[in-house]
Amino acid sequence: MRKDAGVDGDAQRLGQLSWLLFLKIFDTQEEELELEMDAEEYRLPVPARYLWRNWAADAEGITGDALLEFVNDDLFPALKNLTAPRDKNPRGFVVREAFSDAYNYMKNGTLLRQVINKLNEINFGDSNERHMFGDIYEQILRD
Repeated sequence: MRKDAGVDGDAQRLGQLSWLLFLKIFDTQEEELELEMDAEEYRLPVPARYLWRNWAADAEGITGDALLEFVNDDLFPALKNLTAPRDKNPRGFVVREAFSDAYNYMKNGTLLRQVINKLNEINFGDSNERHMFGDIYEQILRD
């Protein structure tokens, strides 16, 4: 992120990292819910195209200008304006609230893809990796 012209300082790096991590962790949790719940019971809280697995998980997936266009013109507007009443779609409500003041600072889609690919190396389904990353994230916040 330090190489990207749109990211100016630690506060923006932290904001950028926050929304990316949120979407990755959210998708991991949704995958677990899908496995635990009855197929008739489970409902996606957001449109499937916005789940991490469908746009970010493939290391050879969209990149460059196409990735920036997707993130800035599709993903962010859709999640900020998600119809998700708290009582009917509480998980969707959390997504909408998380994105209400989120912003993509990165201006280079190739660098954004590199950050996404690095995050894909973390398995948030593994409690040891999740706790270790949580410790690292908390240290970043303290610093």
